[in-house]
Amino acid sequence: MQQVESVIIHNISLPPGEYGSTAIVDFFQNRLDPDAHPYFREIAHLTVSAHFLIRRDGRVLQFVSTDDMAWHAGVSSYGERTAFNHFSVGIELEGCDHGPFTDEQYVNLNSLVLALRRQYSAIQSDLILGHSDIAPGRKTDPGPFFDWQRLQKATIEG
Repeated sequence: MQQVESVIIHNISLPPGEYGSTAIVDFFQNRLDPDAHPYFREIAHLTVSAHFLIRRDGRVLQFVSTDDMAWHAGVSSYGERTAFNHFSVGIELEGCDHGPFTDEQYVNLNSLVLALRRQYSAIQSDLILGHSDIAPGRKTDPGPFFDWQRLQKATIEG
């Protein structure tokens, strides 16, 4: 992986709109059972990952070292930059486009972004983006209920 310069915020719920199952962990570890839910048959063949997942209760899980590349951004571009998997950290929030995230998620997201900015001084505030920013028309997350102002303090202080 190249030097970390960006943080990409995502949302995920598996099955869609449902929270608290082990499906997200199974998905990121390439062991999702396609027979466990009809939607899983559509995505079980995908090989994706993220560096972090922040559960609804604020619990932070790490899947990939921040020194290694995760497959979270897909085909991506923003400004002059492309291929965000190569230089970004992907943070998934357990949630969806149709409802708000929890206070606990924002508290731990802010702490995580601050820690990342301390560890990787090349991360700039203007490269803390949503998946929708780097894949417009293809992705909508973190979605309209994500409150960017609640993250603003962490992006400025870092």
